Amino acid sequence: MRKSKSKAAQMHVPKKNRQLFEQIVELIDAFCDTHLNASYKELCEHMASAICRTHLLLSSSMPAAWAGGIVHAVGWVNFLHDPKQSPHMTSAQLAEGFGISKETMAAKSKIIRDKFDLMQLDPDWCLPELLIDNPLVWMFDVDGLIMDIRTASRDVQQEAYEMGLIPFIPADKQELESESCPEINIIEFPSSKSKASKPKDNVPNLFDGLEG
Repeated sequence: MRKSKSKAAQMHVPKKNRQLFEQIVELIDAFCDTHLNASYKELCEHMASAICRTHLLLSSSMPAAWAGGIVHAVGWVNFLHDPKQSPHMTSAQLAEGFGISKETMAAKSKIIRDKFDLMQLDPDWCLPELLIDNPLVWMFDVDGLIMDIRTASRDVQQEAYEMGLIPFIPADKQELESESCPEINIIEFPSSKSKASKPKDNVPNLFDGLEG
């Protein structure tokens, strides 16, 4: 399954960057299999594909630097450095795992974060297991008011899901979790997240005409 996903992503990479893409993904997969998890691996593979489709001048002699920068950038979005999270790793551990310096890794990570305008808890690069507790995924502009769609009726949630605005229907997930486990584990994010996050001016206003 992993190979097919990677192969599909490779098809969208320009031919001149495919060899570098394969090298980066190989390093990412080995690292994530050893130290992180499947969710990180998939996100980082997608990030590698996205990077290799940009107009950045990529050096084929530095696959480890790009691999480390990608994992660091995705980890930064998801608070990988926070010991309350599982898994968690420090920047020093990441750099050591890829055999590069912290400075090199940080430089590549910044290029990536600036290129994709990343912020912490960025909905586009958030781990699937963190989505339900990520407020940035569920906040929408409805007739000029910001609302949390998790509090809306299921009909509204389904409409938003069918429009591609949300990754799943919260009401269904919450119902399944309450049936299987009465105590829902609420993920705690670091209190500094509001300072670290950059504001995004892309809150959708696509609920005009929704009923319910």
